[in-house]
Amino acid sequence: MVSTEGESGCLVEVILSHPTLSLIFLLIAVAAIRRYIRDSYKVDGFRDKHVFITGCDSGFGNLLAKQLDGKGFQVIAACLTEKGAADLTAATSPRLKTLLLNVTDSESIRKAVEFVSTEVRGRGLWGLVNNAGRSIPIGPTDWMEMEDFTKVLDVNLIGLIDVTLQFIPLLKKARGRVVNVASILGRLNLVGGGYCPSKWGVEAFSDSLRKDMSHFGVKVSIIEPGFFKTAVTSVDLINADMRRLWTRLPQHVKNAYGNTYLKDYTKVQDFSMRMLCSADLSKVTRCMEHALTARFPRTRYGAGWDAKLFWIPLSYLPSFVADFVVKTLLPCPEEAKNNRKAS
Repeated sequence: MVSTEGESGCLVEVILSHPTLSLIFLLIAVAAIRRYIRDSYKVDGFRDKHVFITGCDSGFGNLLAKQLDGKGFQVIAACLTEKGAADLTAATSPRLKTLLLNVTDSESIRKAVEFVSTEVRGRGLWGLVNNAGRSIPIGPTDWMEMEDFTKVLDVNLIGLIDVTLQFIPLLKKARGRVVNVASILGRLNLVGGGYCPSKWGVEAFSDSLRKDMSHFGVKVSIIEPGFFKTAVTSVDLINADMRRLWTRLPQHVKNAYGNTYLKDYTKVQDFSMRMLCSADLSKVTRCMEHALTARFPRTRYGAGWDAKLFWIPLSYLPSFVADFVVKTLLPCPEEAKNNRKAS
């Protein structure tokens, strides 16, 4: 039986005996060390830095608010509901402030800017974390109406843009940070509805913003989480909304998909979410914290094993590969099955 040490030694000998392999190995090692060193440099003065976070009722925003509060930041957490704000206030230090915010309402955003301006007292805003979002309605595209797209786009994309534009003067003053929460579904389109278009839009807007704000010392980072257990991935909410979509469909569309399609779709979705969704939300909030505290924040952060090892690599492959994965995961409409048999 060959020992592990012996196998490692043989591998090293093979690499060292080939100049090209040796050079590649050296470059990879240098790049990894350089990245580790750059990532380790932190800004200081957390207690003098204000961070405004949207979507703090639950999930990533809620955990990040608690996390940054524990680090000494001056956190201003925006919640959609009074209960969310009260629960967060009870779980954090008196230093953390909450306010109610609807990101689809420009007047609500304007009031939030006024509140934050008073809190920062001329220092400017160090961090803006655009985390608020929703996923439903999702499902096949021909199940959707225009309103189904706008419900999601208004929160995930238009609301994010509106919040960012109104806070830019405060961010410029502090030469601060913008952290936008996108998704691996901003790289791969796996479901119909407004969610994927909204996250692709977040990616595009963030790239433009990063280039434009670099002139003013404002850094922009994109968080690309995989699948995590939050309200956005709640199978109960998603399945209930899909049943709502199904009941309003014209009969000819129902016939095209078949009577068992909805049941098969939700069954596959339940299984996929159980397999993929991680309960460790800190994998995402650690990326957010790094983007706010690192002297050299990254442009993009893949969060979660599925994002780093599967979805992001898949996004670089030809489209037919991703198409194959989606077709493997989701059921086939009855009409498509019949057409294949006929041909």
